[in-house]
Amino acid sequence: MKAFVPANPSHSPDVFALGQAQQKDRKVGSLKLENIRKSFGDVEVLKGIDLEVDDGEFVIFVGPSGCGKSTLLRVIAGLEDATSGSVKIDGETVNHLPPSKRGIAMVFQTYALYPHLTVRKNMSLGIKQAGLPADKVAEQVDRASKMLSLDDYLERHPAELSGGQRQRVAIGRAVVRDPELFLFDEPLSNLDAALRVNTRLEIARLHRELGATMIYVTHDQVEAMTLADKIVVLNAGNVEQIGSPMELYNKPANLFVAGFIGSPQMNFFDGSRLEGETAKTIGIRPEHISVDTNEGQWAATVTHAEHLGADTILYIDTDTVGQIAVRLFGQHNYDDGDRIFATPDADNTYRFDAQGQTIG
Repeated sequence: MKAFVPANPSHSPDVFALGQAQQKDRKVGSLKLENIRKSFGDVEVLKGIDLEVDDGEFVIFVGPSGCGKSTLLRVIAGLEDATSGSVKIDGETVNHLPPSKRGIAMVFQTYALYPHLTVRKNMSLGIKQAGLPADKVAEQVDRASKMLSLDDYLERHPAELSGGQRQRVAIGRAVVRDPELFLFDEPLSNLDAALRVNTRLEIARLHRELGATMIYVTHDQVEAMTLADKIVVLNAGNVEQIGSPMELYNKPANLFVAGFIGSPQMNFFDGSRLEGETAKTIGIRPEHISVDTNEGQWAATVTHAEHLGADTILYIDTDTVGQIAVRLFGQHNYDDGDRIFATPDADNTYRFDAQGQTIG
């Protein structure tokens, strides 16, 4: 995504954060999408999306690059018009409403802060423009600042802040709006690993404190698994599966979801490699395979070992099903070239038909 540079106040990110949200008593909102389609010329990016989000839910759109997740978020925000279908917020169809009338606040991955304004002024600009009284503006900014530990930075400018602090300011600017829906477009993608973890914890805490409805786009499954009440897995403009993180992990609907959720990803191999097996494809997660140096179901050679401290990841070449990954908890002294035996957990083996759908 290109960096957003506000050209004038009427196009500011605070206006995108919806001018009337703070006038309502409601702090949470429901969302319903009905057969949302979006095309750019001859290319159909969204192919009939149906989704219901309840008040107070934290819902994450996840999927590979180009799957349509950011486009779907922008359709909800009103930054893109749906080609067809309806967007309903709190039961009201909002397709005809501009972003500033939809009761949402959007947090961009590029922060979209005004460089010449202090943190306080960045956070307060939108609600000032919406006509909120000065005392209420100060109250809202103080509340958001305390929530996000920004009190010490209110008089600083964005250039004086770290990436994590800038993102907290962007989130604070959304919080002061008191919106019905929070929309996050890959908000952690520009942060380093440590900051991503810390900011993820901040967003989780914010959700608990506000009880607000949040919709969050990411390609990072760790963010999805740790933050979401409900995950929407998208692929090529279609919804592959909707469910809680553990539902998707333990009961994937198809090969795509099984391979996308989980790290290292699920092992797949041709069912014909196993005697008596009728499924087209067999899947088993790396942590559901045990290894031994003396006996086991499949003889194998270690081709690479990753010693991570808390975990050991082995990549092995079995004589039966070919290359697979094994995740062992703790530290294990296996090295490249070691001969071992691997045994899959029969109770945690997945079977898929010729169309890639889960069997049973």
